[in-house]
Amino acid sequence: MNSETTILTGHVLCFTRSPFEGNPAGAARVEEAVAISDGKIATVGGLAALKAAHPGAKVGNHAGKVILPGFVDAHAHYPQTAIIASWGKRLIDWLNTYTFPEEMRFSDAAYAAEIASRYLDLITANGTTTVCSYCTIHPESVDAIFAEAQRRGMRIAAGKTCMDRDTAPEGLLDTAQSAYDNSLALLKRWHGLDRLTYAITPRFSPTSTPEQLEALGALWAEHPGCLMQTHLSEQTDEIDWVLGLYPQARDYLDTYERFGLLGARGLYGHAIHLEPRERDRLREVGAGLVHCPTSNTFIGSGLFDMDGLMREGQRIALATDTGGGSSFSMLRTMAAAYEVGQLKGRALHAAELLWLATAGSARALHMGDRIGTVAPGMEADLIVLDPAATPALEQRTACAQDLWETLFATIMLGDDRCITEVRIAGRVVAGGGASPALRQD
Repeated sequence: MNSETTILTGHVLCFTRSPFEGNPAGAARVEEAVAISDGKIATVGGLAALKAAHPGAKVGNHAGKVILPGFVDAHAHYPQTAIIASWGKRLIDWLNTYTFPEEMRFSDAAYAAEIASRYLDLITANGTTTVCSYCTIHPESVDAIFAEAQRRGMRIAAGKTCMDRDTAPEGLLDTAQSAYDNSLALLKRWHGLDRLTYAITPRFSPTSTPEQLEALGALWAEHPGCLMQTHLSEQTDEIDWVLGLYPQARDYLDTYERFGLLGARGLYGHAIHLEPRERDRLREVGAGLVHCPTSNTFIGSGLFDMDGLMREGQRIALATDTGGGSSFSMLRTMAAAYEVGQLKGRALHAAELLWLATAGSARALHMGDRIGTVAPGMEADLIVLDPAATPALEQRTACAQDLWETLFATIMLGDDRCITEVRIAGRVVAGGGASPALRQD
């Protein structure tokens, strides 16, 4: 890795605590510059002090722009890249009509590699530097996304989706044993390699038999350092379906809990229609609940209770849920989270939205000690955000009273054109515009 030090100047946004605890505007400080060396953040502070501490460093001037952590997308389906924005179906119909036929194509390693590369290009251009993604049942789909992420130096999590119940089509079924065996082989191949994390991945209870859930619970118990990701209480008709398949279960969450699939490193996508017992147990174990606002509105699932769940002390992340979600952009996802919050009677502050998309999601993925904040020792996954990237933004932010107002407008009006630079482990990998010339000072 290049040991050369680079200093970036601009409005460097540094979260010091959760904005959901106390005054949101006081949850972060703004520094003048950040120094990057050996793929990590070396120093944050005033430009003069950083130049004195790092003589000979190159300086990238991002005056008027905001430097913040790369976005962290805690729930996505990269194999659904090609079918994003498919019309008009409820969850079960949407899966059968669009998702499952597309996922069958991922037995082809070349196709999986093509989509993995395209997907990572798309999210990186939108400022996302870490994602937790479902793959398909095919080991080729897991190898494809991990190999491409490794080539790029990205920190990601992913796992083989497991389905063995005939509620899924024949071409997408494995067995309890093959799910265990294939997941174990993939875990051994990829977990902990470079910046890669394996996520044990039962799709959701309706597509797995009790035997498969038990096998995956056993695998997680044997490898507790892995993540586990699945879906929970996305739609009311889904819940009825689950309880019909698992008549002995106390509730939807119990279909995971009784098989060892409830824990602190568990990620439960959607979590909209939760029962009081489910909320209590999720909080007790410190599980991650993943809010997928564009998906929840696009598929008509319901409104996530951000305020109530945060007040309870739940661990919450934010995600695009592509391709059920309608955008690869975490800016658009933050905007949708704000809109959902308004419908639930709680207007989220810009600090809360940005924290959810960075430090909050990193914390839920148990990566908060490495990514998600701008602080010395953290990995240098950074983006540069231009609040005047479009005519609409330029005129709106020109009259903003402070940085938070500017950032809120950028969230609501912004897109990939606002992402002028993306750095992964300190290296420039993408940007909506030309990167600034570096000069030797």
